[in-house]
Amino acid sequence: MNVLYASDNNYADIMGISIFSLLENNQDMDDIRIYIINDNISEDNCKKIENIFKTYGRKMPIWKKVKGINEALQMEVYEDRFSQVQFARLFLEEIIDKEDDRILYLDCDTIINDTLEKLWNMPLEGKIGAVLADAFSPLYRKNIGLEKNDLMFNSGVMLIDMVKWREECVGHQLRTFIREHKGIVQQGDQGVLNAVLSRKMCIFSPQYNFLTNYAAFSYGDMMLYRKPVNIYSEQEIESAKEAPCIIHYTSSFMIARPWENGMEHPYKKLWTDYKNRSPWNEKIQKEKRMKKWKMAYTKLTEKMPYKVALICSGILQAYVRPVYGRWKYARKI
Repeated sequence: MNVLYASDNNYADIMGISIFSLLENNQDMDDIRIYIINDNISEDNCKKIENIFKTYGRKMPIWKKVKGINEALQMEVYEDRFSQVQFARLFLEEIIDKEDDRILYLDCDTIINDTLEKLWNMPLEGKIGAVLADAFSPLYRKNIGLEKNDLMFNSGVMLIDMVKWREECVGHQLRTFIREHKGIVQQGDQGVLNAVLSRKMCIFSPQYNFLTNYAAFSYGDMMLYRKPVNIYSEQEIESAKEAPCIIHYTSSFMIARPWENGMEHPYKKLWTDYKNRSPWNEKIQKEKRMKKWKMAYTKLTEKMPYKVALICSGILQAYVRPVYGRWKYARKI
């Protein structure tokens, strides 16, 4: 099994805890190769990460350096999600060894709570990869050239067929899309991946990328908040909630991630248990990676009745945010 992570030093500890959980719960898998895109990770954090591999008797990680997206494209690319290291995923054909015909990409803010064998061996039905259908309204699709019911996916867990990726020159398509959009793409790297790969991906169960919104909200409240199309049924999400394999600690307007201050995440205890067994067993506290206006709005919602906050946030999420994104792009060009 070939796995890819990417991190800067700010999230190296969070990534290390994810790696610890992966190796802990996949001890029966004979061969695990982990690639790590290293964006200035400190020597201390690198040593801690490598010590995890030694503990489990695994081959050392394959450390990779890649050019920043601005340098690679010779233009300024709008980050949208704070860290440019995520754009490294657009260069998979340069990162992954040619003999590796499949790769599982994992975001740093995940906990692997079960074996990944079923996911790793999932048939891809001739598609480039498998992903989680995410809960986005139709206006987001319009902003990146998709039709109303096209798939929009969360790119935090992606199973990729590297043979087809190379055959179809996906990296080139992704970088061309960024250039054509003057470096401004809704949701940054994830938006680019959605725009190019929406119709070329199959869907896996939400148990393999169980997002905060799926964990924290009832199905009805999530539909009210996100107003999605082409999404999982309530039964599929409830079934995944009973035994999530990969928990993805994504940000949410009402819920804090385990290393942030705020309303407690439903799976905080699980993350803390893995942290306490890892080399980062001291307290981890990070500021919310949130723009000032979002921080102010979050504090305002804390004073609102729950349903009012949900409705207001739903309007912002489903309508205002994508319209603002379209205006920002139009102003740039």
